[in-house]
Amino acid sequence: MDRLLTVDQVAELLGTTVRFPRRLIEERRIEYVKVGRHVRIRESAVCALIKSNTVQPRRPSGAVRGVAA
Repeated sequence: MDRLLTVDQVAELLGTTVRFPRRLIEERRIEYVKVGRHVRIRESAVCALIKSNTVQPRRPSGAVRGVAA
């Protein structure tokens, strides 16, 4: 079972303010769990968010730009 994280823990994990995960919840851009009046976010949901928003480089790393052979 995944760990359930608080909004503060998610903000710290993402390196953002608490406002950002709260906005993700409000806009329903991340899966969350309500425990009474408390909100918790599964660790796997945070990982999925990071993975879905990761931008891949255009060219392989190590390629040097503008070097003629």
